[in-house]
Amino acid sequence: MLLVVDALNKHRFGAILDEMYQLRARVFRDRMGWDVNVRNGREIDLFDGLDPAYVITLNDTYGVTGCARLLQTTGPHMLSDVFFDILDGEPPLRSATVWESTRFCVDRQRLSGGHGKNTVSYTTSELMVGIMEYAKSAGIADIITVIDPLMDRILHRSDNAPYGYVGKTADMGKVKALAALIDCSSERISKVRAFAGIDGDIFAPEEEVAAALAPTPDAAMNPELKTYMRDQIASAETDRERAAAIALQNALSGTETPGSRAFDA
Repeated sequence: MLLVVDALNKHRFGAILDEMYQLRARVFRDRMGWDVNVRNGREIDLFDGLDPAYVITLNDTYGVTGCARLLQTTGPHMLSDVFFDILDGEPPLRSATVWESTRFCVDRQRLSGGHGKNTVSYTTSELMVGIMEYAKSAGIADIITVIDPLMDRILHRSDNAPYGYVGKTADMGKVKALAALIDCSSERISKVRAFAGIDGDIFAPEEEVAAALAPTPDAAMNPELKTYMRDQIASAETDRERAAAIALQNALSGTETPGSRAFDA
């Protein structure tokens, strides 16, 4: 499942953002050898201060398993201000309907191999679909993304091949980087969904995630109870079951909100 965190809701999901920054440090510095700024085990750069939108994949216990960052190209962004070698003298793209996707990664430590859910392959495709569906809903027509040649091959295998490239391939740490163009069309989204076997709505309700992650005194003293409550929410098969599990957690934490007992009757 996916969660979008942006300027409007980031105050609610600080723990998720913190996990995301740690994942980025492990991937881009430790695994890929990129020259990125890491402090206290977290990779954060100046573009994170520009209120981007983050598309984040979560597992059944709401742990971060993947992420990507989306920035408008009308202002500062990585291709124009950091990866300008890729442009090879070309002017950067500037359009309200073209956004930049960077920092795409998945957590190989939490995910397994194969092709089912909770795997690297499925999560990668789910993240691709999430980026395009979020972008499309926001009126974004195209994504320009800075990737390495391996990710370019993954895009082609996932029936998500870029329709074009900008500039040239340039060195970036231990790997090379290039800028690819991807449209956010319904046809492309359907192709990637079909490739990965992704059905239905993949975005988690924001209130559900916030409730599941809400700190509780009991859960803080008893990690098993905290895990149990998260599992109950994640495994709920109906709206009634999910609402009841969230209401129980809210009652234990003293953070019951209006509507949390909507299914009591």
